[in-house]
Amino acid sequence: MAATGFHTLSAVGLFNGEKHKHPLGVTLPPARRFSASVTVFSSRLVDYEQPFVKSFWNYLEAAKDFIRPEDKGPSRWFSPLERSKDPCDGAPLLLFLPGIDGNGLGLIRQHQKLGQMFDIWCLHIPASNRSSFTDLVAMVETTVKYENQRSPGKPIYLVGESLGACIALAVAACNPDIDLVLILSNPATSFGHSSLQHLAPLVKALPDQLNLAFPSVLSLIPGGPLKRMVAHWVRGLPETETAANIFQDLVITSTLTSILADTFRRETLLWKLKLLDAAAIFANAHLHLVQAQTLILSSGNDQILPSKYEGKRLRKKLLKCEVRSFKDNGHCLFLEDGIDLVSIIKATSFYRRGSRQDYVSDYIPPTISEFNKSYGINRLLEVIMGPVFLSTTEDGKVVRGLGGIPSEGPVLLVGNHMLLASDKISLPGQFVHERNINLRPLVHPMMFSRLRDGLLPDVSVYDMLRMMGSVPISGTHLHNLLSAKSHILLFPGGIREALHRKGEEYKLMWPEKAEFVRAAAKFGAKIVPFCGVGEDDFLKVVVDYNDQIKVPLVKEVLKRVTAEGPEVRGSLEGEEGNQDFHMPGVIPKCPGRYYYYFGKEIKTGAEELRDRDKAKEVYADVKKEVERCIKFVKQRREEDPYRPLLPRLKYHLQHGLLSQVPTFHL
Repeated sequence: MAATGFHTLSAVGLFNGEKHKHPLGVTLPPARRFSASVTVFSSRLVDYEQPFVKSFWNYLEAAKDFIRPEDKGPSRWFSPLERSKDPCDGAPLLLFLPGIDGNGLGLIRQHQKLGQMFDIWCLHIPASNRSSFTDLVAMVETTVKYENQRSPGKPIYLVGESLGACIALAVAACNPDIDLVLILSNPATSFGHSSLQHLAPLVKALPDQLNLAFPSVLSLIPGGPLKRMVAHWVRGLPETETAANIFQDLVITSTLTSILADTFRRETLLWKLKLLDAAAIFANAHLHLVQAQTLILSSGNDQILPSKYEGKRLRKKLLKCEVRSFKDNGHCLFLEDGIDLVSIIKATSFYRRGSRQDYVSDYIPPTISEFNKSYGINRLLEVIMGPVFLSTTEDGKVVRGLGGIPSEGPVLLVGNHMLLASDKISLPGQFVHERNINLRPLVHPMMFSRLRDGLLPDVSVYDMLRMMGSVPISGTHLHNLLSAKSHILLFPGGIREALHRKGEEYKLMWPEKAEFVRAAAKFGAKIVPFCGVGEDDFLKVVVDYNDQIKVPLVKEVLKRVTAEGPEVRGSLEGEEGNQDFHMPGVIPKCPGRYYYYFGKEIKTGAEELRDRDKAKEVYADVKKEVERCIKFVKQRREEDPYRPLLPRLKYHLQHGLLSQVPTFHL
């Protein structure tokens, strides 16, 4: 396998130096550890992505060297990345378990980015290898146990597709005490409900000379070359470009057909089908024993397995399971265009280096391309909202933009929540665009977890917010973020303020305790009060919480919905502690404009930390400054000629979509 640039590893682990003993008593040859180091990121957005992104053609080129019919050797690990130095301390180990092809190259398009976060090993199962499912499980299990002993306290990631997903589930079921994180793409646990189970009798009836790379096997290809060739015609590209693309696809199809013919010979295909059947039976029988944190990636256009429905089934069977669906993708998800496993792991908060999630040290800010992709869906909303950003410099001058925000943290930005928390759309993006500062919003824990399934939105709808740095609100997390000198976004009013009642626009629903002031004072943080104004130009509440609870049936439903999410401020009495989930009935209004005004910073220190009365004074000052900011903006926006939508659209047509629309004079 050295011909491809990959490096064969020992059957159990990687070692530096001379020969080492296998845990089972077998002497292993020396093997060098090749992997990427963990990159330590600041709060700024950086683009650490490799300039060269591998294509499906790279997969085919590597597969030609990996798939050798004469290779009758045992299954083995190989490292896909070579580095001049060992990985930094803390890089978790990622074991990739392949599907029925067995070559272990399924993550080839993901290797470079994954190498920034993991120590990667891939399992290679030669085409002529006849290891049983239990043998494969035993091999992976031995590796997992050995690496867990070498690095206790660190999770081990098992990324498996199809057959590999079943292996991962089996290993997790047999080792509930080992900290495993499973990321499973289109698990073959659905084999019993797929058309593949009926393929064995057909294969036995076919003549020996028949090439087994028939169309049904070709559908394993990501996207399918035939579909891609048709797509070139549909796109209407110039004839020369269309011809070049189709020629390339024909070459790819021809190469893939040859590889599939070598991979799925009659006896090999029959063995693979038998292996899949055994894997599905074993994995399904042991699902109840799986304790590992699990992420299921389900393709909606999988022509091999009924993966679209399997993810939903496994979600109910597994204790700690999340599902992400990809409706237009096929079976080989990781090889398809537009699929970025690193982005998926970051957005789902599945990356950690220790036994528990650390939202500071484990957080990796989005790259520039990830940011652009995440916020692309908000561009139209940004145009409609036309947000204005004002800030106050140290000498008290109000300026357009965020120039008055302190560059160095810790900085605690404290403000009011607008209706439906619509402020979360514009604020993080503007801080990135203008100051290259990654905000860390403290949000309700329901964006990360559920106590039970029900009527609350699935946590997947908050993937973008988690990618951008949202953290579940708690005293511990606030303390850790301040310690890391972060720029933190805090809305003391919480859900009660975001889901306010009729006539409560811009009314602060803050608790009495001034704990965030004392936390800020411990680290000498700067507190920047700010306001958001503009919700009353977009939406009007016509049916609020008080109206809804008057209907007994609706009141009961709201209690059930609230019980689905984690509790926040349950010990508080009064309206500030009322964090019940509900959806206000609103009607749209003619769009106006959003305004964000950041007041003058308030410094904190040891005095506020020692003296609770002094902390209360600062808390009152922060609240008073937020109210002053609200009053200022509500008055001055009346002078804004671009407050209505139509003048802003006209301005964009004249000066460009990305132009900054003027506002009132400062």
